[in-house]
Amino acid sequence: MNPSQPIGIFDSGIGGLTVAQAIRRKLPNENIIYFGDTAHLPYGDKSAHAIQAYAIKICDFLLKNNCKTILIACNSASAAAYELVKEYTASKAKVLNVIDPIVDFVSSEFANKKIGLIGTRATVQSIAYRKKIKAKNQGIDLKSVATPLLASMIEEGFFNNSISKVVIEKYLSNKKLAGIEGLILACTHYPLIKSDIQAFYKKSIEIIDGSAIVADALETYLTQTQLKNPQEEKGNMQFFVSDFTQSFEASSKLFFDEKVNLVEYPLWE
Repeated sequence: MNPSQPIGIFDSGIGGLTVAQAIRRKLPNENIIYFGDTAHLPYGDKSAHAIQAYAIKICDFLLKNNCKTILIACNSASAAAYELVKEYTASKAKVLNVIDPIVDFVSSEFANKKIGLIGTRATVQSIAYRKKIKAKNQGIDLKSVATPLLASMIEEGFFNNSISKVVIEKYLSNKKLAGIEGLILACTHYPLIKSDIQAFYKKSIEIIDGSAIVADALETYLTQTQLKNPQEEKGNMQFFVSDFTQSFEASSKLFFDEKVNLVEYPLWE
């Protein structure tokens, strides 16, 4: 591996773009390859075996494109496929996930507090966050609520409007979340509805958006391993999708202040 090789990022759809955007801001000189598995979104209602199969196929693609690091920019895939993908890639590339940096942040900032978490069914049912936070032994009381409609709603462009507010209020009114002091957005789609969530809580609690946290963790890793790209010019970005969708094209243009070209790459053809 050498510093000029690209960073590979993948998600089921537009959610991972929130992470890619944060990485672009933090590490503007890095070359990035983004893969949105739009043919199989959302991952949150898929089985662990299905998510693992998708993740391995995408990693094959990213490895063929010489990625030095692969970031699983999806909580559902991080929970279901991280260990398998890490073993599969072996020494070919370092694999990172979006869960561990958030767990480290929460454990250091919210010791002995009650924290809420919203995410897909796959993420919540995996209890990945619960196990990792418990292992930190910081006395954190984690309350998790599955919010299965949100990712699909966001992918269809229904966010920051009257429809999204009704759905969000329904989920956040769950009694489990009463009295929380912070809320983990355990889906990379959810930063797109962060303003609605803040409005519900009247900005009285901290909304833990992992995008910047993950970007910081990636920079730390690249610096420690001397894989940070030293080039002075801005890195290039490439976007691939397993199925072309207008919503992904529109969203990607909103995230980046530069021309975005989508290339369709079906995983099983």
